[in-house]
Amino acid sequence: MDESWDLTFAVVKAWFSVVVTFIMLPAMFGVSLGITELYMKILVKTLEWATLRIQKERKKQEVLNASLANGIIQRDDGSMEQEIGELRRCRPKSLAGGEFTLSDIFYFSRKGIESIVEDEVTQRFSSEELASWNLLTRTNNNFHYISLRLTVIWGLGVAIRYCILLPLRITLAAIGLSWLVIGTTLVGLLPSSRMKNWLSELVHLMCYRICARALSATIHYHNKENKPRKGGICVANHTSPIDVVILANDGCYAMVGQVHGGLMGVLQRSMVKSCPHVWFERSEMKDRHLVTTRLRNHVADKEKLPILIFPEGTCINNTSVMMFKKGSFEIGGRIYPVTIKYDPQFGDAFWNSGKYNMVSYLLRMMTSWAIVCNVWYLPAVERQEGEDAVHFANRVKSAIARQGGLEDLSWDGGLKRAKVKDTYKEQQQKKYSSMIVGEDSSD
Repeated sequence: MDESWDLTFAVVKAWFSVVVTFIMLPAMFGVSLGITELYMKILVKTLEWATLRIQKERKKQEVLNASLANGIIQRDDGSMEQEIGELRRCRPKSLAGGEFTLSDIFYFSRKGIESIVEDEVTQRFSSEELASWNLLTRTNNNFHYISLRLTVIWGLGVAIRYCILLPLRITLAAIGLSWLVIGTTLVGLLPSSRMKNWLSELVHLMCYRICARALSATIHYHNKENKPRKGGICVANHTSPIDVVILANDGCYAMVGQVHGGLMGVLQRSMVKSCPHVWFERSEMKDRHLVTTRLRNHVADKEKLPILIFPEGTCINNTSVMMFKKGSFEIGGRIYPVTIKYDPQFGDAFWNSGKYNMVSYLLRMMTSWAIVCNVWYLPAVERQEGEDAVHFANRVKSAIARQGGLEDLSWDGGLKRAKVKDTYKEQQQKKYSSMIVGEDSSD
């Protein structure tokens, strides 16, 4: 019995020694030993080989060589006037415009059926479709054949991901979170000074870098000269809860969010001791004036870290950017837009909160091959004279979408859990009535 315990202790000791020496310490100081780069090269070669094997087995189908459409319905890009005009071409000239024609019904019927089958909103809350198989459980709908050799490779990949990568990543995540709680608590005991701020930023950076290694994250940062600075607001598109880890690997931010209980609450209470994060109680979140005031006071202090905000308010599936809430753009100060774009070939970073809880989601992340993404820092922008918060938010959103090659949508991501507002319906009704009576729809 004693021998078995000695053997177990020796194995655990060796395991932690390897993790701390070759992964944790280099991660804490932002140093790479080349292990991740070697792993990614082997992974890329393996996925390329798998893709070629699939293509050989499916010579008659060219699905893999074609780019996938965004959905199963191909929609026209024309306006309401153009599409209704197409339907009226077969009508007598006397009915060509200025009054209602029976054929107009087909336009609204088609739009209704398209929305029932596949609307622009709900398809943004499902996993991004892949053009090929990445040897993970999820694949594209067009893939039906797996050769014997591919099946063996897939089985080997399952063993590697669950028996080697998962324990390693759980160990790193536990170390990173433990160090975050201990480090921030100790720094919080120090009196306010520049030294305390420097130590706080150092502790946060170290912890987030360890957590990034726990996801085998490979992050490419572009245009670092535009990085958010103190006294500003960083806004970014939102795909996953790990967006915070991705951005905080390259700089420290003041987080904004609701106070939680459990493990998240422990982390929040320890973090706020060393850094002025902005946490709100549930009742306070409903008070817009209070929220705006606290954020405005934070931004006014040029010595405080930039605030990190995700104005969409919910996670979108890495294909588009949806409506930005205007509250973040009413605070004032300089806005630093950031675009985050994940590579779905190595793992699906999107969190479908309606399908997976946080534990299930993190398990999927830690059993994927890796998290690979690009981060672009865009030039800082300020609200122009005479520009309201809505137009300012849309301008920033368009810049973020354009940089990441994402689709720019005006829909509110809150429709994921709520019904369409009556104002959206009224807009379409007014547009059609204006067209019928011959008035300008913009009036």
